Amino acid sequence: MELVLQLLNGGAGSLASYLAAHVLLCLLPAFFIAGAMAALIPKASITHWLGRHAPVYVSYPAAALAGSLIAVCSCTIVPLFAGVYRKGAGIGPAITFLFFAPAGNIMALAYTGSILGADFAIARLILCLVFGIGIGLLMVTIFWKDDQTHDAQSDALFAEKASVSRPALGVLLSLVALLIAGTLKLWPLTADLFSIYIPLSWAQAWQDALFGWVPFDASKGEEGVSFQGSVLIALLLMIAATAKRGLDNITEGANSWTWIALGLAASTLLIASMRLTPEPGTLTFTFTGRVFAVATTILFVWYFARQLPAEDWQGWLWEAWRFVKQIFVVLVLGVFIVGMVRQVIQPEWIETLAGSNSVLANAVAVGFGVFMYFPTLVEVPVAKMFLDLGMHPGPLLAYLMADPELSLQSMLMVAAVIGRKKTAAYVGLVASFSIVAGLLFGAWVNGTGWLTLGTGMAAWLVVIATLYLLIRRLRTQTAS
Repeated sequence: MELVLQLLNGGAGSLASYLAAHVLLCLLPAFFIAGAMAALIPKASITHWLGRHAPVYVSYPAAALAGSLIAVCSCTIVPLFAGVYRKGAGIGPAITFLFFAPAGNIMALAYTGSILGADFAIARLILCLVFGIGIGLLMVTIFWKDDQTHDAQSDALFAEKASVSRPALGVLLSLVALLIAGTLKLWPLTADLFSIYIPLSWAQAWQDALFGWVPFDASKGEEGVSFQGSVLIALLLMIAATAKRGLDNITEGANSWTWIALGLAASTLLIASMRLTPEPGTLTFTFTGRVFAVATTILFVWYFARQLPAEDWQGWLWEAWRFVKQIFVVLVLGVFIVGMVRQVIQPEWIETLAGSNSVLANAVAVGFGVFMYFPTLVEVPVAKMFLDLGMHPGPLLAYLMADPELSLQSMLMVAAVIGRKKTAAYVGLVASFSIVAGLLFGAWVNGTGWLTLGTGMAAWLVVIATLYLLIRRLRTQTAS
């Protein structure tokens, strides 16, 4: 019974800490961005660029860009990948889309930066982009015969053009600015401007009670729940209650609950951007530059959203709410499980298996990422737990590269779309590229100079280019 209570307490503490400290300024804007991408960008304006006959320098960056706009996990991306592939996309761009979307989408990168730091987010973005395109190029080169025989009847669908309206573009850019304003840790966003002191005698007592209810060990990377965190959790619960009534049937029109939910969301972002500090007898509200940046971007979102046709902004809110229902519940469950697992995992286990930046350590991390399935975004708090328990940053990045891409069920689904042979090649390429990514990032963390890193990266690219040219030569000889 004591162990069960310890596990439940660890799960509750982990969940409360993440909801209070990390989710709001990162995930709330990202959910709205994902919804806007799905509802406001015409499908033809993206898929047009993924056809087999599009230039390589256009189709592969376009595939990565399309993947960055879709916040889905390794299983959810497969039906989208199947639809794109069967409607005329080449195997190369389609694979790049399949690879990049789970790990390189805007929500995954924003959440990674918020939890693990900007260095992990930047490395994840660059390596996902380079390796995603590389894997796609190798796949189309290896399986060029299959790609030639692929049904091209629906290629005309990719020639259709559509434009994004000015209000929709304004909403998207304003939401991106909101995300940046809420997460970037730079002056003047972090600068204290002024403070307001409100007499509140029970604030300090409530803070002490929270620390008593949710104890934490800072040496293990655990966080307590602050007074401000408890306020934000309460607001999240209110948003959930009102959004259920206001957004489930938003396509039929808005109601009073819709505006209450949106008002609570805006208020939550504003409160998350300031600092609430309980002191004996008072509660201090500290306004930083971030408060005004967040408020300004929210006003811009509202300004452009009012110019959208009713069906557009209703579709946007419905898509955003659909992402919340699809992702947030499993995220909460995953973070709770992480908190329980943290109670039983011994640091020496992680240090022994992946505490150094060796090939074996990176392979172990990739193997864990391949065969242990975590829904989208849950891999980030899991990675934070591993980092706190002693995993080297190199293998940690290798895990972050592999985990969102592959799971046993997603491999089976991909095999049903493109066949077992192509799936086996894809899995092998993802695993090997992830190991290389971890080795490079780990070497950089260990202090390896840029010249040495550049030489190593260049050597790896030479190997890939040689393999690419060799396959192309064999392809030419076979064709002739």
